[in-house]
Order: sequence, then C-alpha cells, then structure tokens
Amino acid sequence: MKTGTFIAGIIGIYLVSGMSLQSAEETTKLHARSGSKMRIEGTSIIHDWQVESKIIGGTLDVGPNFPITPGQDVKPGKIDVHGVARISVRSLQSVEKNGSHYSDTMDDSMWKKLKLKEFPNIFYYPSELSLKEPPKSKDAPYLFDSKGDVVVAGVTNTVSMPVSVLPMADNKVKISGTLNTKFSNFKIEPVYLVPGGTTFKTADEVKLIWDWVLAPNKSAAASASK
Repeated sequence: MKTGTFIAGIIGIYLVSGMSLQSAEETTKLHARSGSKMRIEGTSIIHDWQVESKIIGGTLDVGPNFPITPGQDVKPGKIDVHGVARISVRSLQSVEKNGSHYSDTMDDSMWKKLKLKEFPNIFYYPSELSLKEPPKSKDAPYLFDSKGDVVVAGVTNTVSMPVSVLPMADNKVKISGTLNTKFSNFKIEPVYLVPGGTTFKTADEVKLIWDWVLAPNKSAAASASK
C-alpha cells in the first residue's frame, strides 16, 4: 500500500470516529422520573369514567436543539428524538373525579380488555418533534407538533398530536400531550364495566392525557453544567 493512501485512510478513520464522538456528545439521554402520569377519559350510557397511572417509565434520546433548560434558544424545525415511554397496564386504575379509587371490578374488566397477560405494557415511541411556538416567557412551555407510534394490546397506531415541553428545576423536563383516539383503532371492544353488579358499555372514543417527566442522570447533568 502506498504511504499516501495509508495516511489518507488513517485520516478518514479519524474523521469518522470524531464525527461519531461528536454526534454522541450532542445527544442527551433523558430517563423517566417520578411525577409522571397518564389519565384516560371516556364516557358511557350511564356516566363518564376515568382511569389513571402515576408511573411512566422509559428513556428519550434528544438532539442538541431540544429544550432542557428554561429560556433555551431552540431553532425552528425538526428535532431528533428517539426513545420509548412505557406504562404498565396493571398500573392503570379506575378513579373517581377526585382521584380516589373507583372499582376493583372495573379494573379487572379493563385489564382483560387490554389483554394484560399477553401485552402487559402500553408503549409510545416518539419519532419526530417540530417546534410550533417558542415560549412566551422563560417559565412557559415550548409547543411542538409531534409524531410517533402508540402500541396498545399489541396493535400499533402512528399518531400525531401537539405536545408541550417544559424545562423545570433540577434539569427535569415535563413533556405533556393529549391524544383523542378510539378503542376500535386498537381492535379493542368498548369495555364492559361491572361496578356493583351493573353491566354497561363504554363509548368508543377515549382521550389520553399525559405528563412524562424526565431528566439526565446526575453525572451527565453535572458534566453538561461544567
């Protein structure tokens, strides 16, 4: 091999390695933290109903243009995001409007319809964020259009919805969104609820309202602040 060709090859490897390291350094991995929650709201021929989970697990890899600190300058356009939000089906429980538990029987019926034994988790895979509106103040959220895949009972739907990203104290970030969908989109028959021995059917339409709180690991956050 000629010396010039060998040197060029070494330089090429060095440049590619440098680009890979730079790309890795520009990506921040966020981990789920306490304070997350998801609420599902629907109605029936008798009354409205709601279920909640106070646990959302998972991680999110974000590019350098993702707002992690209040007042951060975010350029218009798409932001690279990859990751998964995970909700245990068993963590979903029926609640009264005031948040107190509603019915064990309703919980069992819901878990059965969501195919708990076969698919114990609900997943959301975000794939795209695009800045819709910058914050109006340092304490206001960033408003984005988002796209991703929701997996319920083993059925995947690609969904689009507006989300807000609110940088908080301690390097935490709260991502919030609302998704209007239908049981039938996931091949689920509207759930039959049986509280107190009464059987009735819910409407097909449901609303998912969620807050996902994340933060980098403490060591990563400390390095970023230096």
